[in-house]
Amino acid sequence: MNARVYVSMKPTVLDPQGQTICSALNGLGHKEVLAVRQGKYFELKISDGISHEQAVKTLEEIARDVLSNGVIEDYRVEIFD
Repeated sequence: MNARVYVSMKPTVLDPQGQTICSALNGLGHKEVLAVRQGKYFELKISDGISHEQAVKTLEEIARDVLSNGVIEDYRVEIFD
C-alpha cells in the first residue's frame, strides 16, 4: 500500500518562502502568478498486512505527530495502491 502526505502552512500563517517564490516568478516574467503557498510532500510505503482503516489511522497519527507542526501547518493524507 502506498500513501502520500501533503503538509502546507495554514492559510492564516505568513509564508515567506512562498512570497519569495512568487516574487522570483514575477521577476522571470510570470506576472500572472499572484500568490504562492509552499509545502512539503512525503511518499510512504505501508505494509500490505494491515487494513485500510488501520493504515489511515496510523498515517493520520504520523502526519499529525511527526510530519507537521499542528500550530502552523495543515496536512492531508492519501492512500492508493
